[in-house]
Formats: sequence, C-alpha cells, structure tokens
Amino acid sequence: MNKGIIAAAAAIVFVSGMGVGYSAKPSPAPALYHGKTGQEAAQGLLGLATKQAGDGSWERIAVGRVYYLGGLKDQGQAIFDQMLAGKHDDGDAYRIARVYREAGELERANAMFDRYLANNRDDARALSEIGAYALLDGNRERAEQLFDRSFAEERDDMWATLQAAGAYLGVVPQQ
Repeated sequence: MNKGIIAAAAAIVFVSGMGVGYSAKPSPAPALYHGKTGQEAAQGLLGLATKQAGDGSWERIAVGRVYYLGGLKDQGQAIFDQMLAGKHDDGDAYRIARVYREAGELERANAMFDRYLANNRDDARALSEIGAYALLDGNRERAEQLFDRSFAEERDDMWATLQAAGAYLGVVPQQ
C-alpha cells in the first residue's frame, strides 16, 4: 500500500481522535455564569475548573489560589492541604507559598520559602525571587544575602538578575 495513503489515514484517525478527546473535556456553559451573581458565577466556574485541573498539581494550585485570594479561603486551603499531604514536589509548596505571600500572610509564606530553600540550596531563581520578596518587605540584609547566593549559583541568569533589579525599584517578581 502507498506510504502516503497510510500516513494520511493515520493523520485523519489521529486528528479525529483528538477532536473526540477534546470535546469530551468539560467546557464553561453559559448557564454557569449568565444571570448569576458574581459569587454564584465564580462558584460554578471554580467547580468546573477543579474538574478541568484533574490531577495536575500546577493546575490544582491555580484553582486553590483563586479560591484563597477570592475570599473563599477554606476551599483554597483544602486544596493546598490535599496537595501537601503525603509525598509532594517541593515546587508545589513553593507555589503555595507564593499564594500566601500574595494574600499578605508573610510569616506563613516565608516559613515555606525557607523550607524550600533548605531542600533546594542551588535554585538561583528561587533564591533571587525570595530575596526580592525580602527586599520588598524591608529586609535588605536578608535580600542581599539571598542575591549573593543566587548569583554565586548562576552568574548568567537574566531572570534572577531581573528579579533582584526589580525589587530595588519596588517591582514584585513576575510569577
């Protein structure tokens, strides 16, 4: 059989399968938000987002972030607690610490950042980002210690350098 025909048939089957798989994923229905109060719309959409997130840790933390920062702290905290229960990636705790910082819960965030750095001593970008937060929070000595460690680990990381520079200008690191 002609290889071109086989390849074309395989492509059609693949694309068709993708379409079926894509359409099977839940998508926002207007009934979730049309004519609803902001709170009702958010709850409906967050329920859907939770389903869409599946088992993805980044995705689940993002859903928890919206709950937490949107004033639904209990629901957000429940997601974070699930993520941190048992074995989890250090990066998950780091991303949750960012949410706590964003919520103004600096002690809680800093404790998690410190644990992350204890386990990831050579993460130049995290050192710089956490240093930037320290500088923005008024702790220049700690910030510069973290910047020193960051630049010792990675001298040519533009992102780490940019986070430090931004902090001196009052710019929060981009996440």
